[in-house]
Amino acid sequence: MRNSVLFFGFLLAFLGLAVPGTEGKTIRRCELVKILRKHGFEGFKGTTIADWICLVKHESNYNTEAYNDNGPSRDYGIFQINSKYWCNDGKTRGAVNGCRINCSKLLNNNLEDDIKCAKKIAEQARGLTPWYGWKNHCKGKNLSSYVKGC
Repeated sequence: MRNSVLFFGFLLAFLGLAVPGTEGKTIRRCELVKILRKHGFEGFKGTTIADWICLVKHESNYNTEAYNDNGPSRDYGIFQINSKYWCNDGKTRGAVNGCRINCSKLLNNNLEDDIKCAKKIAEQARGLTPWYGWKNHCKGKNLSSYVKGC
């Protein structure tokens, strides 16, 4: 009996290591379009869904686990929310934590907190200018291909 319990415990531990993580995922473009429409992103602060999809493509490539170390601060999640101004990662000196959230909460496939924070950023900035991915790749361009077929 003891051997079978040990074997079963070992098997569960092995399977836990062998199965890819379920915390984060890459979201399909049209799935994200649907999610953003549901959460009122169309027309939010003068933006379009295409703006947001382009932003996410160039910031995180639709990956909810995206992480980027910028040196003094870090960017987290699908919207690449920065630890200096918007979330607390416990590493960034002088962090403001404007969204009142732990940055690690932005690295899973639950987009509720990411969406709330991204909208707060866009609201305070009156648009998407805080995101370099949007400024460098999306601003002023025809973005219809980002929502085409969705």
